[in-house]
This record gives sequence, structure tokens and C-alpha cells, in this order.
Amino acid sequence: MSDPTAPRRMALWLVLLAAAGTFALTMGTRQTMGLFLSPLNTATGLGLASISLAFAFGQLWWGLTQPFAGAMADKIGAGRVLFTGAVLVAIGTFITPYMTTTAGLIFAIGVLSAGGAGMAGPAVLMAATTRLIAADKRGLATGIVNAGGSFGQFVMAPIAAALMTGIGWASAMQVLGLVVLLCLPAAFLLRGNSLQAAPAGHKVLGTREAIGQALANRSFLLLGAGFFVCGFHVAFLATHLPGVIAACGLPAQWAGWSLAMIGLFNIVGSIAMGWAVGRWRMKSLLSLLYAARGLAVLAFLLAPKTGPVVLVFAAVMGLTFLSTVPPTAGLVAKFFGPTNMATLFGIVMLGHQAGGFLGAWLGGQVFEATGAYDWVWYLDIVLAAGAALIHLPIREAPLRAAARPAAA
Repeated sequence: MSDPTAPRRMALWLVLLAAAGTFALTMGTRQTMGLFLSPLNTATGLGLASISLAFAFGQLWWGLTQPFAGAMADKIGAGRVLFTGAVLVAIGTFITPYMTTTAGLIFAIGVLSAGGAGMAGPAVLMAATTRLIAADKRGLATGIVNAGGSFGQFVMAPIAAALMTGIGWASAMQVLGLVVLLCLPAAFLLRGNSLQAAPAGHKVLGTREAIGQALANRSFLLLGAGFFVCGFHVAFLATHLPGVIAACGLPAQWAGWSLAMIGLFNIVGSIAMGWAVGRWRMKSLLSLLYAARGLAVLAFLLAPKTGPVVLVFAAVMGLTFLSTVPPTAGLVAKFFGPTNMATLFGIVMLGHQAGGFLGAWLGGQVFEATGAYDWVWYLDIVLAAGAALIHLPIREAPLRAAARPAAA
């Protein structure tokens, strides 16, 4: 006898494959850009601070794009937004080697690539997944989608390093741009908009009304402040970890493997966090993640800077790298429901990327001023402690208590 639930399971896995695969290709490409920072500096002679500005602008623009991309997806459908975003990532990445000025790098890396990745980024992907998957599976589903971005980093960082050695940094970057186009079929599978997620007879709030309601919610603002810190941590590591490793006097291959370790262990962290959000308070999980980051950075500063130590540090940071996304997305959905999820999570992502701008930009500024990254690491620890504390006042009812009225 055939299993009547098999088609439903197949549809579930197709949705997850489409969303996770898209995130793998766009995030994987963006997270390998730190490997190209030194060759870009050598080829253009612009200086580390100027090139860091282009990367930092990309962090900010990726965040600025997401609320608007989310609003577009909520209205016209996720498929069109994802298709456009993937094409822009490919174009921006492909033309970057031709840019010889700071303005040109900002346009290619910061506007086209980052803007396209924002359109095909977590705000739209998490909202599409939430809309297409049953509520009891959303936590694990968002964890799997988030792990897709980490898998992309794990796979593409060593590939990028190998391509740079084999065909040169410029051709390697262009190959990565073309690879992004492989995610275009996912736009068809993830088509649809938030109106389809609204329960029968439920009044759907307009975009402006939903944003106003969210910005008046103290817990939403605290959540956004914590995610700002996450952006600072992630962007600093993604942009400057190769430079940190070079400053330690280690060979260049340790940089590629360190980025890959972050990606690999974030797969574990993301899936584990997706499983955990259905069992424990999401705000408590977030506090633990940020506290763990601060302790990991402190241990790294005190440890000898050897290759194995760098890889262990990258693995620990990988466990917490983007595993903040499932509980953060889960809290947004829990606060406001799925109907304006793309827009509201896009606003939270904007705060994340404002922090990302500072992380990427300050890294270059501090290194040029002091010849080391130490002061950024100190700030990293302080921000991690603050983020761990700021989530505690968030008002979140226990899952079982929240389920009682519905059951009744």
C-alpha cells in the first residue's frame, strides 16, 4: 500500500532543498569574499581601509535591501524577488575584478552583489519556508535552511582558494559569480506570497501597519538590538579572519580552512538550534549563544596562535555563527505570525547588517591604526556580554502555556 503522506513529505523536502540551496549559493559566495581582500588590495593599490569600506557597505546594503525585498515578496511573491536577487549577485561578482576604484568596488560588491544577496537572503527565504511548511515543523525547517548558508561557505571557501591558486583570483571570482545562477530554478518552487499564509477570515495587516506595530513592541526592539551584535561578530570574522590568521604568521591555507570550519560547524549549530527552538525558550537560547561567543573570543586571545588553535576557534565560532537565525526568526513569527514575516524579519536583518557594517569597517580601520586586531576583539567580548543580557527581558510565554488557549 502506498504511503498517502509521501507526496507531502516530498513537497516539504523540495521546499527545504530550494531554500537551503539558494542560501548556500548566495551566502557561500559572499562569505568567501574575505579571501579576495588581499588580492584586491594588491591589484588596485587602494589600501585595506578603502577596500574594507566596500565590504562594509555591502554588509549595510545587504541589510537595507531585506525589508524592501521582504515587502516585495509579501506582495508580489518570493519567486520573482529571488530570481532577480540571484541574477544581481552573479553580475556583481563577475564584474568585481574589473573595478579599480573604491567607488567601483562599492558598486560591484556593495550594491549589486550584496543587494542581490539581500533579495535572495534570509528574510525572503525564511518567510517562504514559514509560509509553505506546517507550524510544528517550522523550527527545524528554518534551522535546515540556515544550515544551507553554512554548507555553502564550507564547500565554496576551499573551492575559491583552490581556484585562486589554479586560475588566479580574478577568474576564480568570476567562476563563483556564474555558479550562483544554479539557484534560479528555486525561484519557481518558492513562488507565492504571504496572503496565502493568512488563516481564513483573518485580517491581514498592511505593511505600514505591521511595521508600526512591531516598532512599538519592546521585545521586538530588544531582539533587533541583539541581532545588531550578531552582525558585528559575523561580518568581522567573515571579512578579517584571513587577515587575523596572516597577522599570526600562519600560512594562507589556514585562512581558507578556517572559513570552511566556520561553515561546517554552523551546519551543526543551525540544525541543532532549529531542533532546540521547539523545546526551550528562544530568548534563553539566544543569551547562551552570545555568551558562548564572548567566552570563545576570550579563550582565543589567551591561547597560542597555532594552526590547530585557529581551527578549533573557527569551529566553536561556527557553532554560534548563524545559529542565532532560527530562534530570531522564530520569535518574529511568534510575535506577529507569518503574514508579514518577510518584511518584519527584514527589519531585524537590517539591524544585523548595521552591526555588520561596523564589524567589517572597524576591522580595517583598527588594523591600519594599530597594526593589530586586538581592540576589535575586546569590543567583540563586550558586545557579546551585552547581547547575552539584553535578551533576558524579552517577553516570551513558555511554549506549552502558549498552546493551552489554542487547545481549549
